[in-house]
Amino acid sequence: MIGIGLRDLEEAISAKADALQRVFSDMSMELDELGKSMLELRGDEKQAAREKQKELRTKQRELAADINTWRERARAVRHQSSISSLQTYLEELSTLGEEAITAAVERTRALIESGGSDVSQEERADLRQEQTPAQRLLERARTDYFMRGSDVSAREREAVTFANITGMAQDDAALAEMEGALDDGDPLVREVASLTVIQILRFRALRFADLDAAHLAAKRLTQLGHPAVVPVLIEIVETPRSGFIQGEEEAVESDNTRTRLIALLRLVEWHTADAEQAVRGRLRDREEKIVRVAERALDLFPDPWTGPLKKPSHPGA
Repeated sequence: MIGIGLRDLEEAISAKADALQRVFSDMSMELDELGKSMLELRGDEKQAAREKQKELRTKQRELAADINTWRERARAVRHQSSISSLQTYLEELSTLGEEAITAAVERTRALIESGGSDVSQEERADLRQEQTPAQRLLERARTDYFMRGSDVSAREREAVTFANITGMAQDDAALAEMEGALDDGDPLVREVASLTVIQILRFRALRFADLDAAHLAAKRLTQLGHPAVVPVLIEIVETPRSGFIQGEEEAVESDNTRTRLIALLRLVEWHTADAEQAVRGRLRDREEKIVRVAERALDLFPDPWTGPLKKPSHPGA
């Protein structure tokens, strides 16, 4: 029962991080619009826009640190060495002034104090049989009539829905469960696992304020062999954005050019018509490195792109 309380608490903390992440994303959009408008401004108006830009970037830096702190708090929930250390940690969380988190803390405390004695025998049986969300989705991939049909869209919808559950895209355990099913003996289970992994990594690559973590997600996407990864790689390539990387002493502002580069190079290897169109679109990119790579790829492969240059690197294909 304590495990149920910890899961609820972890989800409550992750929800706080998600809310801050949405604010960060809104600021990024505002900065993009501000940058575009500055091209047409002059004099005092341009100076005012620069000041606003500086102010937003400062707020983003502070917000990125807060997001990372809340993510660490969520991870720490399940990494306490004893009940005593957990209780100390719960006390710390209860002082943060977050109503939803305080309620989850109190629920967890009650479960610790009762030892689960307030749970009926039927509830105990259900809990013993309880599956994680990832396990439930994979089980449905084995048995659900609609998910086992010839139309892949049903499996795609389930993957998107799963990744959009609050906190799920940040759940390393859920991702690990899905990645473990990439080698499943059932091809439809493998496909559901692949589609879900792609959606989780897409969220991380495009939404995380921590650009190091976003880059790692994109790198993992380049290692997948399922064709559904192609539109996600295209989206990454076509989405320049700012964020933060960890410097020697503090988080520093950066952009996702290196992440866009690895996605671009993988698109060249996929070598599909959509990939070619995306690469051609980068000939007018604002980043010179991106333009050079696109030019080189099109020079090397001038004929129409009709399929992968090499076999997929993962059995999740």
